Amino acid sequence: MTSKVAEEALGYEQARDELIEVVRRLEAGGTTLEESLALWERGEELAKVCRRWLDGARARLDAALAEEEEAGTEGDAK
Repeated sequence: MTSKVAEEALGYEQARDELIEVVRRLEAGGTTLEESLALWERGEELAKVCRRWLDGARARLDAALAEEEEAGTEGDAK
């Protein structure tokens, strides 16, 4: 299991690419039950990392859109 710090150090693309590899290995089969469980757990961790990145990006986008809307509203009042 990876540490929280190591997970947070992963960029979105890096986590996504590793997640794709985990899924590919699981779909290919040929692993023991223990290996499959370890891959599944790693996939869950990577999916959480990706979700945090996407949630953060959504929040930044929403904030930028709100700022733009607010600036547009203030411009109309003049």
